[in-house]
Amino acid sequence: MPIIINLSKEEYSITSDPDKFDYDAIFNFLSIQSHWSKGISMDLIKKSIENSTTFAVFHHQRQVGMARIITDYATIVYLGDVFIDPEYRGKGLSKWLMEVITSIPELQGMRRWFLTTKDAHSLYEKTGFKAPLYPERFMEIFNPDVYKKDS
Repeated sequence: MPIIINLSKEEYSITSDPDKFDYDAIFNFLSIQSHWSKGISMDLIKKSIENSTTFAVFHHQRQVGMARIITDYATIVYLGDVFIDPEYRGKGLSKWLMEVITSIPELQGMRRWFLTTKDAHSLYEKTGFKAPLYPERFMEIFNPDVYKKDS
């Protein structure tokens, strides 16, 4: 059930059309700049986008941000790979992106939305996210070095 979004606000736009994505810009941020997926390959980025719903933020024709969701469209949504290019931060783009994603009709009534963040708690709190009520119930398998290349 693909979610198709094409919205504009002033000189910015958000789309979920993967034909419009700038994969080089996505790779540059996720593989080189981010702290959570440093070293990820272009092939894995493309595979992750193909198997999720991705939202890209543009300033005119330049991609300046992104977020992905993974969902069953019935009970749960995982939000990941959220970023805004450092040159474009402070313009309200991440807040707008979160408002767009969390207001999508097909995603209303979910039992749980979740994400992980190192330092953007205040952004996500603006759209209703909070620390887990029962953190002791959450478990994970975490491999932070999975994308590191053997030297």
